[in-house]
Amino acid sequence: MQTNDQLVTLLSRHIGKGNGIGVKDIARQIGANERHVRTMVSDLRDEGLAVCGTPRHGYYIAATPEELEETCTFLRRRAMHSLGLESRLRRIPLPDLLGQLHVPT
Repeated sequence: MQTNDQLVTLLSRHIGKGNGIGVKDIARQIGANERHVRTMVSDLRDEGLAVCGTPRHGYYIAATPEELEETCTFLRRRAMHSLGLESRLRRIPLPDLLGQLHVPT
């Protein structure tokens, strides 16, 4: 079984957006499937490691606060898109889905 330590070791050689590595390459190098790599990345993020990544740049450790912010913005947009889909499927406004106060205007 692949460990998060293996992924940390690999990513420690990929600092900064210009040094990103794709999920397929990570999977091949540590002997895991792509889904497991994504799960391990989530685990590392839960632990507070600044694992950044976008489809365009691959995964990497943030070298600057701006790189971390770019990844956070990417993740927030992806989350909001998913919540918007859920809102439409449930046919309820997004603020109601999120439990926010809805004040008629």
